[in-house]
Amino acid sequence: MAKIRGAHTQPERRVRSLLHSLGLRFRLHQAALPGRPDIVLRRHGTVVFVHLCFWHRHAACRGATTPKTNRGFWQRKFRANVRRDAGNQRDLRAAGWRVVVV
Repeated sequence: MAKIRGAHTQPERRVRSLLHSLGLRFRLHQAALPGRPDIVLRRHGTVVFVHLCFWHRHAACRGATTPKTNRGFWQRKFRANVRRDAGNQRDLRAAGWRVVVV
């Protein structure tokens, strides 16, 4: 588990590359915003979260598997992640940001 990255993952780098190729400029991992969004497009009032299925439990996603050992721990952790994500997105929208989850 120590090798699992929290930032600069390959999917995140791909999204950043696409946005940059479209001429969009952005900031990364703004700690002052709720949830520390992966990408912040201030000029457009938009934040982008690049969520991986394992941690963020997207509905009907094959990548949202649960480890077989210590199942109770993982289920509590995943539920807490989903609740935290929803709260952060709600707070950002209330502050006037547009939220995009990839």
